[in-house]
Amino acid sequence: MTGRITHKSARLEAIGTLPDQDGNRVGERDRERELQEIIMTEVTGQTRKALYELAQQRGIEGRASMSKAELAAALERDAPQGPHQTVGTRLETFRRLANAVADGEFILRPRVLTGFERRRHVRQTLREDHQTRIADGNEETALKFNQLSDSLFSFFRGTALLFYRDMAGDDGWMPTVLALGDVHPENFGIMPNVNNVPIFSVNDFDEACYAPFTWDLRRGATGFMIAAGTEGELKSKHQSRIVRCFIEGYIDAMTRLARDGTEQDEEMRLDNAPKLIRKLFEDAHEARADWLKEDYLDDSGRRFRSTDKLVPISSRIDEFQKITDRLIKSNHIEVPPRAMASDGTAMRVRDVAIRRGQGTASLGLDRYYVLIEGPQGNGTDDLIIEYKQARRSALTGLVPHNGHEMDTRAERITHAQAVHLIRGDRFYGHIEFDGRSYMSRERAPFRDSIDLDELSKKQWRQYARICGGVLAGVHALSDEAGRVDYDIEPAIIEAIGPPELFTEDMVAFAEEAAERVRRDHEMFREDHARGAFTQLDMVYR
Repeated sequence: MTGRITHKSARLEAIGTLPDQDGNRVGERDRERELQEIIMTEVTGQTRKALYELAQQRGIEGRASMSKAELAAALERDAPQGPHQTVGTRLETFRRLANAVADGEFILRPRVLTGFERRRHVRQTLREDHQTRIADGNEETALKFNQLSDSLFSFFRGTALLFYRDMAGDDGWMPTVLALGDVHPENFGIMPNVNNVPIFSVNDFDEACYAPFTWDLRRGATGFMIAAGTEGELKSKHQSRIVRCFIEGYIDAMTRLARDGTEQDEEMRLDNAPKLIRKLFEDAHEARADWLKEDYLDDSGRRFRSTDKLVPISSRIDEFQKITDRLIKSNHIEVPPRAMASDGTAMRVRDVAIRRGQGTASLGLDRYYVLIEGPQGNGTDDLIIEYKQARRSALTGLVPHNGHEMDTRAERITHAQAVHLIRGDRFYGHIEFDGRSYMSRERAPFRDSIDLDELSKKQWRQYARICGGVLAGVHALSDEAGRVDYDIEPAIIEAIGPPELFTEDMVAFAEEAAERVRRDHEMFREDHARGAFTQLDMVYR
């Protein structure tokens, strides 16, 4: 395989053409201009705090009194002269690889690499995937790498790009769906629907992308196998049985939907959920007033309480009021009565806080909680809207070309939520501020996922089958609510072929992929202990 980038030395020929910050291809004659723009983009795309720290490192005088724009201008003037450098990326290399594989060429993928070459591939991929976070150098970046080191399942969850680069171009002949992109046992859960009623479904759309339906099944099968071993402490034969239940649940549900066509009318609620999920609904129930008081609000009931995970930034209330007003208008969100203050004001921002230490794949990305005043005005019925920084899907450039190019980062996530949950959270939206793209959603007292370490062997099999069926339901919506222009359910059933053969193929894939993840994790842990993820792979000219 070509296209390797080594630390502090690389050839532009290995990259193909110099990519910009979003991975767009740049022509040869535009390289010098693009290099200058990259330097400026790396400066202006940062927060004021990050710019100030960079100015401090460069010894720029008067930095304490400078605005964000003044800091950016000073840093641009102070940009290092001499050899140009930019962060190395293999996005275009893998895009070409994926297209070649999809066209039927016999090309080896990085999954065949062993020894030092595999170690270097893992290291480079994780550095590239965490480019912004490593460059920012915040505490949560170190926390994420520690979390990936401590747990095999966390490593699997937080390295989707590594997983999908091993699959580049696979299954290009298979039916395309709007794939969730990161299927695993903890990305199903309880959340609010459009009427603020708890439902059970897929709950994370950060990696969503149009892709062959098998990509979600492969990721999900591997996720269930690893989680059953690490979280459930089950033996390998039980792990394989659980994967079979996941795939069989998908096939059974897709067969039924191909026959009945009821996917737009189906919704799993407390009144119609299987026993195992019904218990999750019951356990997740909590009164809003108690939830707010115990987890979020200070004694006044009007502000966020400062904790190690929640940092109030009340000085930005006016700024986030404008952001929230713009969110509602640009996303055409119909504000419900429960988001109206007692005087009739819609979406009045009471307070703002930075949320730290949440998620696995998204750990280290910006996340804000915005407190919205409820009708009572006394802090017992307030809403919390989350703004979560979005990034490019791990599947970008790796799926076989299907003509479904996605829009901006957060807009892609919003599109997936609207397709997968046709009556989902009304506050899902996308917006840009501080030079970055954010998605929005409501935090709710009943937002919860199942405790995997409490499941019995039988419950693991039940849960896997339920999740397989839920995944089939959201895939089936890819034609009605999504951009797929043919009847997707019968196409998937035909592509599956003999169900037993398809199921065993998925089990075999999951067994092989899970073992590869284990080997990668061991190499990652060794590299992490040696400080490998405190710096980036740079391209020098």
